[in-house]
This record gives sequence, structure tokens and C-alpha cells, in this order.
Amino acid sequence: MAKWAKEAAEEAGAEVRLKKVEEYLDTTDANPGWQKYLDESKDVEVAETDDLIWADALLFSSPVRFGNVAGQMKKFFDAQGGPWSEGKLANKFVSAMSSAQNPNGGQEAVVKAIYTNVMHWGSIIVPIGYTDDSVYAQGGNPYGASGTATREGFANDLEAAVKHQAKRLVEITSKSLD
Repeated sequence: MAKWAKEAAEEAGAEVRLKKVEEYLDTTDANPGWQKYLDESKDVEVAETDDLIWADALLFSSPVRFGNVAGQMKKFFDAQGGPWSEGKLANKFVSAMSSAQNPNGGQEAVVKAIYTNVMHWGSIIVPIGYTDDSVYAQGGNPYGASGTATREGFANDLEAAVKHQAKRLVEITSKSLD
């Protein structure tokens, strides 16, 4: 999902930093899907607070863990107290997306939980809304693109919605910065 978003945002003219939050769980016994993710993302740099401060817009994504944001993402958000208290995260444009193993696994709850965090920062939320037919094809989640991940890939038509959401975020951010 992040790679699709990066591609679309760059096509829309944005300078993009693709980052991941730090992994802190012991993954020596990881399931095959998790191990595949770890292998495919080993060259992706870990996000730092400075990346948040640098960006005009942020697109967060978290897998669902027991109906909530993954602990790694929550730890990253919780570490932003300093820049938040200095107002360095206010007025950032933010959008979010998620994935889970089953269709009703908590994708909407995770996107909304991300939004709850960034509302405290004073960020400006840019949901995907019902702004493109791809939203319906991916399952109709207006808060942010969300996927149902299987071992074979995504079970829903997700790529177009992710790309639309990333482009929408770039367009709205660009209009506001002009």
C-alpha cells in the first residue's frame, strides 16, 4: 500500500519519504506473511520525528492488531510529545489507511484511531471520502483506503483507492500552500 501511495504522490508532484516505524517485536517465529513483509521492507528507513516536521503532508498506514493500531505505530505516535508541545505538528495535512486479515477486522477503527492521534497535534485530516469510484471498489471505507490482506495479496481492489487517496492528499496540500 505504501509503495502505491508513494508512486501516486510522486506522480502528483510531491517529494516523498517512504519510511516505516521501528520494529521492536521478536520476529524469529514470524508467520510467513510477516516474514515476507520484513524481508521486503528491510531497506526502508525507520521514520524519525524530523520526518514529521519536514513534511507538509503525512499519509500513515497501520495494520490492524486486535482491532487497534499496531503497537509499533502507537509507540511512534506516543514519542511525539516534544514536537507536539512546540506546535511543530500543527497544520500538517494527514490521511490514513489500514489493512487486516479479514473484511471486518477493524480497518475503519484503525484509521479513525490514527486520526484521533493527529487531531491532538492540530493536524488537518484529509479522508478519502466518497470522492472516486475506487472507494466503492475497495469496500466503501470513506475514512481511508483499507484492504483485506491474504497470503496471496489483497482480496479487494485496493490499488486504485490507495493511489487516489495519495493524489487527493497532495492536491489538497498543494492548494493550501499556494
